[in-house]
Amino acid sequence: MGDWGPVFVAVVMFIILTPGLLVQIPGRDKAVEFSSFHTSGPAILVHALIYFALICIFLLAIGVHVYIG
Repeated sequence: MGDWGPVFVAVVMFIILTPGLLVQIPGRDKAVEFSSFHTSGPAILVHALIYFALICIFLLAIGVHVYIG
């Protein structure tokens, strides 16, 4: 079959790094807010940069691989 490692890592990180779900950086009133279920433009930008950096590390530098089948 195929290599499902990159797909799994990307989906899990996308869910975890959704602004406002678990953490929001920057928050509305504080620098970091937990489980606020709100978002803003700056928070989306910061979370996108964090996601890009982590996905590059996991997929390019570490080379995560999960073979099924």
